[in-house]
Amino acid sequence: MHLQEKTISSETVYEGKIFTITHDIAELENGGNAVRDVLLHHGGVCVIPVTDNNEIYLVKQFRYPFRTVTREVPAGKLEKGEDHAECGRRELLEETGCTCSEYIYLGEMLPTPAYNTEVTYMYLARGLSFSKQSLDEDEFLDVEKIPLAEAVKLVMDGTLRDGKTQIAILKAARLLGI
Repeated sequence: MHLQEKTISSETVYEGKIFTITHDIAELENGGNAVRDVLLHHGGVCVIPVTDNNEIYLVKQFRYPFRTVTREVPAGKLEKGEDHAECGRRELLEETGCTCSEYIYLGEMLPTPAYNTEVTYMYLARGLSFSKQSLDEDEFLDVEKIPLAEAVKLVMDGTLRDGKTQIAILKAARLLGI
């Protein structure tokens, strides 16, 4: 049982629209028990849209928990059972009005694996075409375009703080040789 924990009990303590929280007791490899509060989440997708001139589109939106506006790559939550590739294409269109002819899977990340089951799937979109944004009724955001090289600098100096955005930018820059 090295580096494993066995769930002894699990109780749902909160069930909301976006996530569920369980209060678990886990048996450790030394035979002791530990409390594990777990946030169960269906996951999310982010897409970094890159133009032919190696510029990217970011969205600016208010993030309530931090009471501030952030700059992020387009992203969204997965519905239960939804295909992450399709979700990413939908979010790209909704938030930026973009579709793409090339869609490259960049992998997945675990934002906070100590207590959260969320997996974020990442994509790079190229060959962009533009139509109209179709934001959700409760979604308000602005779109900005910046050079990918500048975005890398903003990640490195701490200006862009969102984790999925940082990783997507650095992966895209590496993949594109920037």
